Amino acid sequence: MAEFEVHRLEGTQYVDAHVDNESIRAEAGAPSYYNGDIEIESQLIPSPVKMMRSVLADEAIFRPVFSGTGVVTLESSRGGFHVLDLEADSWILEPGAYWASEDSIDLGFHRESLMTAIWANEGLVYLQTRVSGTGKVVVTTRGPVNLVKLEEGQRVATEGKFVICRSHDVSYRIRRATKNWLGRFTSGEGLVRVYEGPGKVLLNPAPYWRYRIFTEHGTDPEYPSRAMA
Repeated sequence: MAEFEVHRLEGTQYVDAHVDNESIRAEAGAPSYYNGDIEIESQLIPSPVKMMRSVLADEAIFRPVFSGTGVVTLESSRGGFHVLDLEADSWILEPGAYWASEDSIDLGFHRESLMTAIWANEGLVYLQTRVSGTGKVVVTTRGPVNLVKLEEGQRVATEGKFVICRSHDVSYRIRRATKNWLGRFTSGEGLVRVYEGPGKVLLNPAPYWRYRIFTEHGTDPEYPSRAMA
């Protein structure tokens, strides 16, 4: 199986993908350079319907596939990256979260209900990328990640900007953070997303710039940089 390594360099992060007679797929614009015996094939999403879904899900229509033996270095970011390890599983990614994956991973789409799309302020159609199968998937993050594991009936409420992805068995709805206008005014909270188990939700509760401020001043914010999915 291909290996994805996340590296830190001068305040940025980048990903090395190691392949040994294997293939990986990446988001358009993600690859920076590669070395070794590598061939590139740019795969077009096969149908007009899927092309439109890609546009609505904020994903690329073309995704390059790198095959062979060597190392593919993906572009650096002031945000970060996290590697999901899927085992005959399916995860739903927030728009723009997909970065790269093994070729064994199937890419599809998940459509939220009409009312959820409207309440989430995403228009009439809210499409997200679905990744399925067995293999590794690289997702983009704005900061260190926290994996929340939910048992049957357990819930977690959060703002959408903190969510990276969720396992397919987690249900999701939008509700008001408080029940009356005074509570909304005093708390500063409007709408929140409520995720209900069983399943897992991957969150990034704080951006990296805030994490760096804490660490530079000798304070450990206790945000894990990795979580096993």
